[in-house]
Amino acid sequence: MALVPASLDPFVTRGLSRMVRRSVQTGLRGVWLRGQLPTGGSIIAASHHSWWDGYVLYELCAALGQPYTVLMTARQLANFPFLRRLGALADTQVRPALRAAKNGHWVVVFAEGALRPAGPLGPLHPGAGWLARAAGVPLVPVALRVVLRGQQQPEAYLRFGQATDAAGLQEALAHELSVLDAELLGSDPEAPLAGYLRMSRPRGSQNERLAGLSRLLAWVTGDR
Repeated sequence: MALVPASLDPFVTRGLSRMVRRSVQTGLRGVWLRGQLPTGGSIIAASHHSWWDGYVLYELCAALGQPYTVLMTARQLANFPFLRRLGALADTQVRPALRAAKNGHWVVVFAEGALRPAGPLGPLHPGAGWLARAAGVPLVPVALRVVLRGQQQPEAYLRFGQATDAAGLQEALAHELSVLDAELLGSDPEAPLAGYLRMSRPRGSQNERLAGLSRLLAWVTGDR
């Protein structure tokens, strides 16, 4: 029996949403993206190499006002059943996922089928392509990296590729991920990647937030 009356469900859901968004806004230095975002219902076939990935995509959709659904394994959903309130479905719930896509949601599918170590893209499962075809919506590859670079906190980067079909998804997603990895490797680790738009609420690492105080202290003490 639920301890919270059904009349309070909207408040519980809003509270959970704020909790998830705040964890992204305080736990990461920021969320940056690049590429053409799909409009309307789509299957988002994303790489999955970090615990943060689902939260990052939720934060992006919340910031954009975009309806969000994500497919999770039954084990994950059993451990975190409250995520159903924020759009999570079991990966066996095919019909609800199709309805969500047809109704304008971004339906996020981690196409590798499981959380994998950071590195090259693994073999993809066929579910994302099948869902896009069955729902009649675009299949969009999204490379996602959450990385610790030259600042105190990790940073999240997303590259949205061009819509593709099931046969081309492996190559398209692998391409976006390899380009993103090359950009990260060739960049100044203390600066955000050039050409990416910051989407999350600015917070920054502790050293960035204290930069003004440090300059004031240096002026007071005469330290140079």
